[in-house]
Amino acid sequence: MGVARDDHSTHHSGDDARPPRDGARMTTIDPNREAPADSGGAAPQKGAAVPRVAVTPTNRVLRALSFRNISAIYIFIALFIIFAILTPDTFLQPGVWRTLLDAQAITVLTACAVLLPLITGAFNLAIGAEVGLAGILVAMFMSSLGLPVPVAMLLTLAAGALVGAISGLIITKGKIDSFIATLGISSILTAAIAWFSGGQQILGLPTEFRIVSLSNVAGITTPVIIMLVVAFAIWYVTERTPLGRRMYASGFNKDAARLAGIDVARLQIGALVAGGVVAALAGILLSSRINAGDPTLGPSMLLPALSAVFLGSTQFRGGRFNVWGTVIAVYVLAVGVKGLQLMGAPGWINDLFNGVALLLAVGLSRMERTARRTGAIRRATTFGRGGREPRSTE
Repeated sequence: MGVARDDHSTHHSGDDARPPRDGARMTTIDPNREAPADSGGAAPQKGAAVPRVAVTPTNRVLRALSFRNISAIYIFIALFIIFAILTPDTFLQPGVWRTLLDAQAITVLTACAVLLPLITGAFNLAIGAEVGLAGILVAMFMSSLGLPVPVAMLLTLAAGALVGAISGLIITKGKIDSFIATLGISSILTAAIAWFSGGQQILGLPTEFRIVSLSNVAGITTPVIIMLVVAFAIWYVTERTPLGRRMYASGFNKDAARLAGIDVARLQIGALVAGGVVAALAGILLSSRINAGDPTLGPSMLLPALSAVFLGSTQFRGGRFNVWGTVIAVYVLAVGVKGLQLMGAPGWINDLFNGVALLLAVGLSRMERTARRTGAIRRATTFGRGGREPRSTE
């Protein structure tokens, strides 16, 4: 007797294995696959094949260029046109765009530091404080201890990794929700910043340190180059390696990931450590830009970073956190804020814009995730009712 087999089903090691009832096939729900096109609303008859829409190159291009897939790019174009019309004398100046590209590179790094643990399902609300602490530490190492610039930078990166490791252990071993744990850690780090700096800027840093953020290659500043390198590294790891697949599996469903043999705790600790290093790098560049350690700069980086990560999750890989969506989202938000500032908007418009963007981005991200899961369930239900005739082997 042959065994009925569905060649198009996907097997996951973390799925619960249950015997089929009444001769029905086992069906696995893949949340990342889209449901088949609706064939006019008629319910498929048992044993009848469901018509499948062929995926042509044209369909792929249209899907890639759809508003749902790259809405941030269309919003960017719309904002550019609007502000170019309203403030042509300032908004279109090359200097404005060079400054915007360079300044937001640090915001992108901060957003990447938020992104990494979020992929594994852990929030890190201490990122702003981690950036601020790194900026103060690197300045203190050089000003108070007289350490060379490279040594001070390496020690600061190590401190960022240590903070990430401590956060990870508190979350995974202490069984404390990441939202609450990192909120408490943020408060502790803010106190440490005030203690180390005395509430004042740390000045008297060597000129070599300032050159770190001012140097350029072919007109591209060091922060932008570092940002692109970090973003590419994150993209490669998360999208092209087994480690990245395990990270996404952990973030999507921790229990299923554990059943599949994935060490979720280890992945979250590693993501928080990597995020701590990236946050420390952002803090170093931030202090290098002003050649001082400023205790007020880091904490303000959290809101735009979070907004960009959630808005970015609706791009390219709808409902899934991804680095290139995050990069684009940072610059879309920055263009919106910059345009409003050039129109004479008050200083608080930055916080208002980022706050509204965060709420909208989280809402859109949730809608994308819900739509994908609903589509997966609809597809599984259709197939489970005999929407496609299984093949038997004798």
